[in-house]
Amino acid sequence: MNLSDKIRTIPDFPKEGIAFKDITTLLKDPNAYEEAIDQIAERYKDKDIDLVLGVEARGFLIGAPLALKLNKGFVPVRKEGKLPGEILKTEYDLEYGSNILEIHKDAIEKGDKVLIVDDLLATGGTVKATADLVEELGGEIVEIAFLMELGFLDGREKLTDYEVFSLIID
Repeated sequence: MNLSDKIRTIPDFPKEGIAFKDITTLLKDPNAYEEAIDQIAERYKDKDIDLVLGVEARGFLIGAPLALKLNKGFVPVRKEGKLPGEILKTEYDLEYGSNILEIHKDAIEKGDKVLIVDDLLATGGTVKATADLVEELGGEIVEIAFLMELGFLDGREKLTDYEVFSLIID
């Protein structure tokens, strides 16, 4: 099955000139969704990983089922104000402003081996901020994995300190 065929492109979203890659069409096809999770899980089944960390919100859709498949715990990284416990946060820049990500301070223990997962690698800012949170808590990043990568945006440039895997590269 060609998984990239299951992802539709929506022109001029969220603004004119952007070709938005919409994974909801892949997610609604249970065979494609399962195949994507299975292919990513195959890469990590024998790696030394303690936790799978997903970035809000679509990273949860890849990270949570992947964590279950690998029999690992799942840690959510959320947007500001969504976590009830004691948090660590970071602010990062977007091409049109800034954003804040938060993680529970007790979500990762020093030395935990963490796989960071998100749906899409674009410019790399969000996942780099996430990696900073993991490292500030003492976690060791095993790899950063994506369902899809927009190679022409050079997001890997911000992630040169990490191993990066993308199931689909566009």
